[in-house]
Amino acid sequence: MLQPTAAELEILKLLWQQQPQTARELHDQLEAVLGWGYSSTRKTLERMGEKGFVRFETQGNKNAYVALLEKLPTLAALASDFASRVLGLNGPLPVSMFADSRLLSRSELSELEQQLALLSVQQEPQP
Repeated sequence: MLQPTAAELEILKLLWQQQPQTARELHDQLEAVLGWGYSSTRKTLERMGEKGFVRFETQGNKNAYVALLEKLPTLAALASDFASRVLGLNGPLPVSMFADSRLLSRSELSELEQQLALLSVQQEPQP
């Protein structure tokens, strides 16, 4: 599975909070965070579309973007990859490490815990 870059993840986080959004709406929220121009936002959205991360819907004369990647599986995969590849950890991550996240609701934490457990089983070495 392709993983989003840091910039792509920032766009996805905005879309997971509210969608659809136009490129201009996304850019206005990202400009201070990423420090780039509108054309870079548009190009990133175009690449994300090619990767299957987002799709656009035409609304009048504007394109509005919707996330195709689901929030919890994506976050679980990113966290598991980081824990395994960078920290060398094996086994499921404790969901308590996400307890103060502004991106996740309380109800999403239990679903995230299931996603993390599933990923840890899939990553176990085969005998």
